[in-house]
Amino acid sequence: MVQKIVNVIAIASGAVSAAVIASGVFVYVNRDSIIDNIKSQAIEAVGGSLGGLGGDLPIGAPDLASPQIQPQASAPVPSAGLGVPTF
Repeated sequence: MVQKIVNVIAIASGAVSAAVIASGVFVYVNRDSIIDNIKSQAIEAVGGSLGGLGGDLPIGAPDLASPQIQPQASAPVPSAGLGVPTF
């Protein structure tokens, strides 16, 4: 009975090892086409986000510009001597 369990585990281990080796060989053989496919998808994604190389970008539209934020007065920074803050 124990021998049968060991045999099943050995067969399963061999099948997993064969699957890992087969997938590694597949990726190695098809690496150029995989890389080209990923490059084309990346170029399409970047090109699509630019909207035709910036054709949709508003240029010189002052009503779309964000309002200027006025800097608030900040409290004076206390001077420190030798890295020790003084209050």
